[in-house]
Amino acid sequence: MAYTQSDLDAIDAAIASGEMIVQVEGRRVQYRSIDELMQARRHVADQITHSSGSTRRTLYRFRFTTSRE
Repeated sequence: MAYTQSDLDAIDAAIASGEMIVQVEGRRVQYRSIDELMQARRHVADQITHSSGSTRRTLYRFRFTTSRE
């Protein structure tokens, strides 16, 4: 199943409101806990990222200092 941004938005709205039921385009899912809802959010977000072909990038910061005498 291909997830869409509207699926992720519905899960985010449920998390923000404290609801355990998510409904998108006639599909309705009732979660047992916020933890389970958060796991579903991670899964959907990962699937959207993988299907769009984009990858997560890691940002590295370097701080160089010099010492002059």
